Amino acid sequence: ELEEKSGFIPEIVEYGPGTGSFTKELLARRRPETTLLLIERNERFYEELTERYGDRENLRILHGGAKDVNRYLAECRFDHADYIVSGLPFTSLPAETSNEILRATQQAIGAEGRFITFQYSLVKKRYFERFFRIVGSLRETKNLPPAHVLVMRNYLRAPKG
Repeated sequence: ELEEKSGFIPEIVEYGPGTGSFTKELLARRRPETTLLLIERNERFYEELTERYGDRENLRILHGGAKDVNRYLAECRFDHADYIVSGLPFTSLPAETSNEILRATQQAIGAEGRFITFQYSLVKKRYFERFFRIVGSLRETKNLPPAHVLVMRNYLRAPKG
């Protein structure tokens, strides 16, 4: 829906890209003018991502935490992210860390963006619903173990016009 807008160039953020398996797909499928911001906390993964993808156009690799997404967006001169993709393990993160990340994500995606997360269990589904409206979901059985993909938006949307 968003990418069909005339002249629309999306900004995509990936939380915790790790070794870059989703990053590789995002880079292959994005339009060349789409900016991709990778936020990786782990120093070794950050270095590996920088070595592997550091020369790509419209790609920023940031060493830091997802809770700081709004600061990173501002530093890159973006007022929001159109898509945030995350494989962060919310089932094992401390509650306060999860709360900080999800509150920051709410602000980062604004009224029109989407938060897309994959989880290996739906144990946190109701927890996510405290922050977002789930607008789509699927179970990816090609992944081992199978993963659940949840597509979410903020509950409050600005009027169109």
